[in-house]
Amino acid sequence: MKLTIRTQVDQEYLSVKEGFNEILFKKLSPPFPPVKLLRFDGCQKGDLVALELNFLLFRQKWISEITEDQTDDGEFYFIDKGIELPFFLKSWTHKHRVIQTENGSIIQDEINFEAPFFLLTMLLYPAMLLQFGYRIPVYKNVFKKKNQ
Repeated sequence: MKLTIRTQVDQEYLSVKEGFNEILFKKLSPPFPPVKLLRFDGCQKGDLVALELNFLLFRQKWISEITEDQTDDGEFYFIDKGIELPFFLKSWTHKHRVIQTENGSIIQDEINFEAPFFLLTMLLYPAMLLQFGYRIPVYKNVFKKKNQ
């Protein structure tokens, strides 16, 4: 299942790239499930990000590896791929894109996920939409125009 969310922000793409760090990662975590960051290496190929999701009655570990990253004249992106996923996910790939525009940049989350069976994939879609929709106001606040 593919999900794409686009957020227009006021800063240029290289400034946004610099803001993709552990502090931002923590701000992007929605209230539920609570997330404990176990490891954050960064956004470059070979880096790992490890989380523990707390569903109150049980916890699930999620580890992703950055499999690709690139910066060119108008875009920065990196891709994380799930290597250890919660039981409700069979596969996970997330391309984080920051694309330069005339008035700032667009942060585009391109998520491809699959659950162990089709019905669960369909049921997860609205939850994923909510989880990643939560990021929109965070991105807009963090990457608002700096006073000059």
